[in-house]
Amino acid sequence: MAAILFSVSRSLWNPRYERFRKSKFTTHYPARTVASSSAAFSKMSAIHQILSTSISSSASAFIGGHTNLKSATKSSNFAVAGKISGVVKCVASAAEKTAYTTKVSRNENMAKLQAGYLFPEIARRRAAHMLKYPDAKVISLGIGDTTEPIPDVITSAMSKRSFALSTFDGYSGYGAEQGEKQLRAAIASTYYGDLGIQEDDIFVSDGAKSDISRLQVLFGSNVTMAVQDPSYPAYVDSSVILGQTGQFQKDVEKFENIEYMRCTPENGFFPDLSTVRRTDIIFFCSPNNPTGYSASREQLTKLVQFAKENGSIIVYDSAYAMYVSDDSPKSIFEIPGAKEVALEVSSFSKYAGFTGVRLGWTAIPKELLYSDGFPVAKDFNRIVCTCFNGASNVAQAGGLACVSAEGIKAMHEVVGFYKENTSIIVDTFNSLGFKVYGGKNAPYVWVHFPGQSSWEVFGEILEKTHVVTTPGSGFGPAGEGFIRVSAFGHRENVLEACRRFKQLYK
Repeated sequence: MAAILFSVSRSLWNPRYERFRKSKFTTHYPARTVASSSAAFSKMSAIHQILSTSISSSASAFIGGHTNLKSATKSSNFAVAGKISGVVKCVASAAEKTAYTTKVSRNENMAKLQAGYLFPEIARRRAAHMLKYPDAKVISLGIGDTTEPIPDVITSAMSKRSFALSTFDGYSGYGAEQGEKQLRAAIASTYYGDLGIQEDDIFVSDGAKSDISRLQVLFGSNVTMAVQDPSYPAYVDSSVILGQTGQFQKDVEKFENIEYMRCTPENGFFPDLSTVRRTDIIFFCSPNNPTGYSASREQLTKLVQFAKENGSIIVYDSAYAMYVSDDSPKSIFEIPGAKEVALEVSSFSKYAGFTGVRLGWTAIPKELLYSDGFPVAKDFNRIVCTCFNGASNVAQAGGLACVSAEGIKAMHEVVGFYKENTSIIVDTFNSLGFKVYGGKNAPYVWVHFPGQSSWEVFGEILEKTHVVTTPGSGFGPAGEGFIRVSAFGHRENVLEACRRFKQLYK
């Protein structure tokens, strides 16, 4: 019976009319049945809903579902009894037919990954909520996606470059995989000044996230790694995919062979390095996503010294450096000795609203060497040349405008806008009596809900306020009991979301 019902559901439900029209359904049922595509689609929707409601994983539920199905579908002139009222023959052997498979084994590391990647999972739940409440105004303060327009000085440069591609003199095809020389030089001088980072140490890319995965390919599957806990989930997931980890341990919510450097209010969101075991690679983000905290000069000095003592490489993520408003370092290379143990990834995504344009860079100093003395940058250059054809020439034109004097001023204005949003959110949760962290040097607010599950809090807020946040546990076990609220949003939406928070938690 299970096979029969499953076969019926699969054969009848097809949202594309053309595929429905050509199916066996129309072969067994005359053309008059399909009077119009909309009528057929409506009938299939009804059938699918009935079947979906009826079918359960237990045998008893299948029997009950069969009874309900006959009753519920009586008015539609079909019933389950080998065929459906002359419409389609339902043969068990059709459901038993085995799909063709290749002889290629699945990457066993993919099976280690837990559920879906955090942000697509949030998007899925948001979509389900919108189906449930189609008239609700859902406000997204979850994923860190920028919302304000890119400054004109930047888009006009991209537009000019784009139109130039339609001329013989302005057209260009493949560019240097490492990025255009002028942009590399501008990034080095703008962000690294007198820190000793040169033009040829810069590798322009399509964003920091892409570079994180390329760096994982560079280091290979035999390295060990450490991450802040909580931290941006791409570090862990890319490590799992590359085969650097063991299995996921559900009792502690951690992967084997990853060193989780706990960062909590109790230690000022900086790990106690005396308890951290030695690893080959250390992923470190400052200002941190999701906690919003930036490491001090003293703390980063300890981190560099720790890496040097252990012969480790720090992958430093400075994607939010422009949000720093105190004396916290904006680059790891501000720390003496860092060029011997660290490389840095960064991006224009959160500076200029380039989340969709896609442009970032990785800086790898010549002093960074493997154990055999070979330069890390030379191997990364080979990875880039093999796996990447260079960033879009139009995006690079925008990047060059970003680091112009006018562009830097415009980016600071955009960053300042988001920082004002952050202050509004911080003030709101403070007024409600919550413990609130971050929000000073980053566009994220880290709110504590002691004794509650992060996903439960996420669900409650979404259900009762129609506001999307991010559950802290999605960033690591130390994030349990927290939610991250993003300041990326239109001002009116941020104000409305805060009004709803006050109404819920007053």
